[in-house]
Amino acid sequence: MKNQYTLVFDIGKTHIKLQVVDACFNTLVEAKNKNQVKQTELYPQADVDAIWTWLITTLQSWSITQDISAIIVTTHGATAALINPATKNENGLVLPILDYEYNEIQDFDEEYTQLRPAFTETASPALPAGLNLGRQLYWLNRSFPAEFSQVTHILMYPQYWAWRFTGLCTTEVTSLGCHTDLWAPQTGNYSSLVDRLSWRTLLGKPVPAWTEIANVQTKVLKQTGLKYDCKVFVGVHDSNASYLRYLRNQQQHASRLDNSEFTVISSGTWTILMSSGSLARLDEHKDMLANVDVLGNPVPCARFMGGREYETICTQLGGGHEQVCSASVLQFVLDQKFMVTPDFSGGNGPFGGMSPIIKAPNKSQYAQTIATLYCVLMIDYQLNQLSSSGAIYIEGAFLQNSLMCQLIAQLRQTQTVFLSTDDSGTVQGAALLSQWQQGKVKVEHGVCLGSSFTGLAEYKQHWLDLINKTS
Repeated sequence: MKNQYTLVFDIGKTHIKLQVVDACFNTLVEAKNKNQVKQTELYPQADVDAIWTWLITTLQSWSITQDISAIIVTTHGATAALINPATKNENGLVLPILDYEYNEIQDFDEEYTQLRPAFTETASPALPAGLNLGRQLYWLNRSFPAEFSQVTHILMYPQYWAWRFTGLCTTEVTSLGCHTDLWAPQTGNYSSLVDRLSWRTLLGKPVPAWTEIANVQTKVLKQTGLKYDCKVFVGVHDSNASYLRYLRNQQQHASRLDNSEFTVISSGTWTILMSSGSLARLDEHKDMLANVDVLGNPVPCARFMGGREYETICTQLGGGHEQVCSASVLQFVLDQKFMVTPDFSGGNGPFGGMSPIIKAPNKSQYAQTIATLYCVLMIDYQLNQLSSSGAIYIEGAFLQNSLMCQLIAQLRQTQTVFLSTDDSGTVQGAALLSQWQQGKVKVEHGVCLGSSFTGLAEYKQHWLDLINKTS
């Protein structure tokens, strides 16, 4: 039987990954690298040339490359490429890809505020820095009008890399619907902002994430060693890749599950909680929004920079970033009520912009434990904000922290918490797109039993009381 090997190119905010899986989604080979922001006088930008060079070099070094039959790209959101295929740059960029954490894009905020649609239209709240993609694009348009006038296509980040592989331009709803201000999820169409700024043609007509674009173009075949009939698919936003496995699983077992609600916790630099419930629960002032799944349906979400805040808290308390802590130290921290309150992200999450309170000794042996409890309480708070019911599935980096998962289960005693049996739910979900039309998905997970620490409820209440005093 002919091998069906799929390459997933996963570009996260902090790390990039290449992973090859077989038809049963077993990992055959993988490579990882840091994703570095390139600092320039113009503005901080995605280092696409370095990423592409690493990709080419890695594929050249693998003997399995010649057996890859499909490629799917998944990336973080709030990022787009302004391209003109006729440009002399091999990367096609008219302007460098702006890093969404760049804060210095306020020059035209008053104008943009007048233009951006209401939350009721886009389910996209006003976010700091460049997290609203529409704000980024407007700033680039107004700051560099001559260059912007040369743009022929605005490509969401996954589709930019798909273009690098194929030379063909596409667009897709999971990235369009990721707090961009560009998409109206309840009508399944571009928002009024897009037509006000005449960007509809530049963005193009969306196609499903599982659409096969074309085979890899000849020049890339020569650079990489990929085979001539290797197909490239449209691609997907990374958190939605994690979510789509459970979405598809629910579709396949709709009668047995009785369409019960569920929540997926996708953890990495960002911790994003995605619920199958109602949009009525969203509060735009709590970093809640609607993402859009691969079928075009809005997904109520709540988020905070869990991985980033975990590391920041550990650093400020003098500890390392490892996601390990002992039960005895955790119980001691609970007893002593050592804790920190938000915000450690620079304005994101449900308490974005608050000044943190640190009630803890600056001793490294407590750092990871305090950071763990912080993330647990943030997740629990956001589950309540979403009125989460039914199963909870944890994906991603926080699976490495078993006590964190057990603490979540202890706090959510009326819900069953499941842990993905792999730490690459994003990759697994993206790979599923190559078999979306015919393949069945079986999500492997195990039940997480709740811990039994004493004083957790009191610790949580004390944490909430401190936040309420600060707000």
